[in-house]
Amino acid sequence: MINQYETVFIMTPVLSEEQMKEAVLKFSGFLKDKGAEIIHENYWGLRKLAYPIQKKSSGFYHLIEFRSDVAIVKELETTFKRDERIIRYLTVRLDKHAIAYNEKRRSKKEAELLRAEEKAEA
Repeated sequence: MINQYETVFIMTPVLSEEQMKEAVLKFSGFLKDKGAEIIHENYWGLRKLAYPIQKKSSGFYHLIEFRSDVAIVKELETTFKRDERIIRYLTVRLDKHAIAYNEKRRSKKEAELLRAEEKAEA
């Protein structure tokens, strides 16, 4: 059964920007190769962790919202576990309310960007 999911993963802060981008491409590419439909990706940047993980106090956060089968999610999480660059991850299945909320939030953000561009041109 196809469901919509959201996964957030935290990469170790010792990575260079190039290594971090390579890791993100690896996981989004993995999803595309397995037939998942990526709906939205958002890079949150380097953030302070709520508590130390593996003696690290910060990490690179990245969110991917996608539509796929449950089996693909299990494979993705196994891939996260095997990659030493990933210090934490969380994947959740979105219900209809969460999907509607995400779509509303994205359209609102796009409208704000459009208004900012129009003001810059004027």
